[in-house]
Amino acid sequence: MRYYLVAGEASGDMHGANLMKALKTLDPDAEFRFFGGDLMLAEGGTLVKHYREMAYMGLVEVIVNLPAILKNIKECKQDIHDWQPDVLILIDIPGFNLKIAAYAQTIGLKVNYYISPKVWAWNQKRVLKIKKLVNHLFCILPFEVDFYKSWGMEVDYVGNPLLDAIAAFKPDPDFLQQHQLNGKKIIALLPGSRKQEISNLLPEMIGIANRFPDHQLVIAGAPSFKQDYYDQFLGGKNIPVLFNTTYNLLSHAEAAVVASGTATLETALFHVPQVVVYKANPLTIAVGRMVIKVEFLSLANLIVGRGIIKELIQEDCTAARISEEVNLLINNKAYRQKVLADYNELDQRMGQPGASEKTAGLIVKYAQNK
Repeated sequence: MRYYLVAGEASGDMHGANLMKALKTLDPDAEFRFFGGDLMLAEGGTLVKHYREMAYMGLVEVIVNLPAILKNIKECKQDIHDWQPDVLILIDIPGFNLKIAAYAQTIGLKVNYYISPKVWAWNQKRVLKIKKLVNHLFCILPFEVDFYKSWGMEVDYVGNPLLDAIAAFKPDPDFLQQHQLNGKKIIALLPGSRKQEISNLLPEMIGIANRFPDHQLVIAGAPSFKQDYYDQFLGGKNIPVLFNTTYNLLSHAEAAVVASGTATLETALFHVPQVVVYKANPLTIAVGRMVIKVEFLSLANLIVGRGIIKELIQEDCTAARISEEVNLLINNKAYRQKVLADYNELDQRMGQPGASEKTAGLIVKYAQNK
């Protein structure tokens, strides 16, 4: 069968790649065409547009880049029309993908949506649009099943694909030596994968450098950028930027400073004590505070149901506040042990690997029974 996938950011690229791998096992004749990234491209098929041309974060940023976003939507619709896939798989990014879903319904193409839009966080009435446009919704967070059921919608809970990626990870025994990190303990900095995230957060993260002289800061570089992009923020500081090796970095980190998003859950699953940070355009934040209906930003806090990880948002996201929290995570033994104990509870709630295989099996089953 011919599978068309649409992913618009780094996490979607990873989940899409794992799903493609599972689909190829079930359907050896599978053909792929997609909006995505390098990981999906490595699984074969045709990359139509890279997510680095699509990733815009925040209300103001979306408005400013609206012409480019609309152009990408138009190109995606046309490409789907021209290629005539058997199966459409949309991955997260609801602002973009629900418009693609609406188009798919007009041409009789059933919609598989992998990784639910976070409608439980804000604008919950969007569920009504999802019910209308999405034929099969595959959820990866345990509380989402009851949420959708409360709106009269049946969904498939498949587990979390991050568990698949982490289970498949094999640590590089030469990692520290290869990157000359054999001396000091590591504080990992994960400033996100979008320009807006990095430019807003990395200066504050780097601002803690002089406060931890016994530690080495190491930045996890986004695969869609190069070293010279990060150099503009470093100001000559000796802070390594490592690409395509985030899991190795986390497996050696004593603590981490992490941009709100999927990486916060990955960091928690690696049992690295962390502080979560988020900063955006003030108007975006103001609107968000009016409409967001959940208490936390980070997925680990949402899944456990309480604040097991400190979140520093907007005016609290400063080098000074970040330093205070990192100091607690590193030097306050009782505080650190509490975080690690809470991570054990998170592990229990997350369950076992297998989300990619389960989702692939359901997609093939639904496609064959159409």
